[in-house]
This record gives sequence, C-alpha cells and structure tokens, in this order.
Amino acid sequence: MRRLTLSLHGLPTLREATASPELDLAAAVTLAELAGADAVRLGVNEELRPVRAEDVREARRAARQLELRMPPHQGLLKVALEGRPDRVVLAAEGREGGGPAGPLDGRARGVALAPVVRSLSEAGITAVAVIAPDLESVKRAHGEGIGALEFYTGAIVDLPRAERQAELDRLGDAVRLASKLHLGIGLGGGLSYRSLPEVIEACPAAEWVVVGRAALARAVLVGIDRAVRDLRERLA
Repeated sequence: MRRLTLSLHGLPTLREATASPELDLAAAVTLAELAGADAVRLGVNEELRPVRAEDVREARRAARQLELRMPPHQGLLKVALEGRPDRVVLAAEGREGGGPAGPLDGRARGVALAPVVRSLSEAGITAVAVIAPDLESVKRAHGEGIGALEFYTGAIVDLPRAERQAELDRLGDAVRLASKLHLGIGLGGGLSYRSLPEVIEACPAAEWVVVGRAALARAVLVGIDRAVRDLRERLA
C-alpha cells in the first residue's frame, strides 16, 4: 500500500504567527498516526524557526516514523543526528515562515550533498533527495548515488489544465525512469485532496506521498482524525 506522510511543520508556523504556546505537537503526531498516517514530517531551516530542535525531539518521542526535511547544510546535521529521524529529506530552503521547500539545485547539488548523505548513512539514517520532475534530474541523482527521490509537484498542481497535463506526463516519465533504476519514489509539494488522485494516476509507481497544509486546513474544520482518514481514502 502507498505510504502517507503528513507534514506537520504548519503547526509550529501557526504557533509563531499567533505567539501561542498552546501547541501539543506530540498529541498531533499520535492522532495523525492513529488515523492512518504512516509517517509525520517536520521541516527545519538554519534559523531553527518556526520548527525548533526541541520540536524535532518531541516529535521523535511520539512518532513511530519521523521524517525531517532540511537543506543539505552541515550546520543542520547536529539537529538530525540528535533528533534521530527515520529519514532525512534533503530539499532547497523553504520560504520564510516555513513555506514549502523546493527541489535541490541540480548544478550545485553533488558537492553539497555528498558529505551530508555520508554522515547520515554512517548514523543509519536514510537520506531522500527532493528533485525536479524531469529525466535529467533523475539521471543526475542516480549518478550521485542517491537511493530515494521525492519528486517536487508544487510547480504542477496549480497549472491550467492543458499545461498541467503536459507537466504530469513529464513527471510520469521521470517516475518510470526512477522505477527502472530501482530508486525509492515519493511525491510531494502542494498536494491537496483535489490534486492527489490526478497526480497518483500519472505516477502509479510512487511509493509514498506527502501532504501538509491541505490536511491541516481541513483538520481545522473536521479534526485531524477525519482529515487523515479522508486522505487515506484517496490513496486506496
């Protein structure tokens, strides 16, 4: 069954925006996993705002499967190594305020990634790279020895229908190549309840999907349990 990762770093973003200390991250993690999330994810940047190192530790204590998204900076390795996530997802720096992170810059990626991936591997932590949804990015990542890829869908899902279909076809080609190369395959970036079925249809080989803000927005209305269960239904 395709895995569902629920990105929760929108909660610390809300905490910072409202200056409210009333954030029980451990409870959110537990509720998400009970409702059917296979993993939860937090994203950190070099400022450690809005997600703090203590948030990562708190989530680690509560989560069965924890993913940490971060740019491949040596300065953040300490957070990863101390937090002991099951997977570290290497991505470009997100927008200020914890916005979605984009794909790594392919031209500069190899030099930046190698020492970080090596350190994670030595600690027994799986590394995943977020890449652009195209064939060249897959070939480059494979050549760099990266074993698992997460294709960035944030630039696709809001396009007009005609343009979107062309980009979905390109994404499908990239995913098929990754599958032939026996790489781990995930999808993430701007995915919502509306866009998820269409993207999955274009990429049946995807092993996991990541949904964040759309799920948290729905959780405000129906609760995190119902929001996650609704996502699981779309993955069936």
